[in-house]
Amino acid sequence: MPVRSEHALRVLVVANQKGGVGKTTTAINLGTALAAVGERVLLIDSDPQGNASTGLGVARALRKTTLYDVLMGEKTISEAAVKTTVPGLDLAPSDPDLSGIEMELAQQARRSFKLRDALEPLRQAGPYTYVLIDCPPSLNLLTVNAMAAADAVLVPLQCEFFALEGLSQLMRTVDLVRASLNPGLEIQGIVLTMYDRRNSLSEHVGRDVRSHFGETVYQTVIPRNVRVSEAPSFGKPVLVYDLKCAGSQAYLKLAREVVLRERQRRRAAA
Repeated sequence: MPVRSEHALRVLVVANQKGGVGKTTTAINLGTALAAVGERVLLIDSDPQGNASTGLGVARALRKTTLYDVLMGEKTISEAAVKTTVPGLDLAPSDPDLSGIEMELAQQARRSFKLRDALEPLRQAGPYTYVLIDCPPSLNLLTVNAMAAADAVLVPLQCEFFALEGLSQLMRTVDLVRASLNPGLEIQGIVLTMYDRRNSLSEHVGRDVRSHFGETVYQTVIPRNVRVSEAPSFGKPVLVYDLKCAGSQAYLKLAREVVLRERQRRRAAA
């Protein structure tokens, strides 16, 4: 049964400055799972590599209008959004030109707020309940724009030895953005990815992260799963590629947890 949210648009940035943690995989599959439980979702691919766009089966030839055009002020976010094969999930695709956006916007006013300004019409009267922003694994102008535009950060965290070190770097970045650009930015949650129950290191890292961050860490963990790894090469989210696999079921569970956490947040603020 769908777990329908009851709030206005919520913008979540999926971020981790460390690469290889399952960030894009989480953005694609969480977006798909949120759509599956009744949400209307826009996934913004803010990484010049365009892996989220490719992983959703949107070929480069079909990316007529991209996030680059939006940040340059030439198109609206609605004009960039294209439908995916997943009902309820749209995509604002990436473009390799994004790699040079820092230089192109260097002299422009409000350069850190280009994405926030672009999303404002969606907050006023948009069709979406969630916007997910997939960021590059670095602190550059694209990541800063995403965090300046977001309500909260969702952090995928790989269960490996240096996990907490990378997480502490991200938390410092969030604190800097709060101090200078977006005082309302929150941590929506931390999700443990590539979790291998047969590996004592995964259990150890999970325990350490929960001891440091408590309830900020989602109960749902994303297992290391070969079907999750295979799906992007077919241009499909894993929920479309193999709905019954452990990875798909974990992302559905995570989506429900995200929606319920947002519902609790809204009620606490009322």
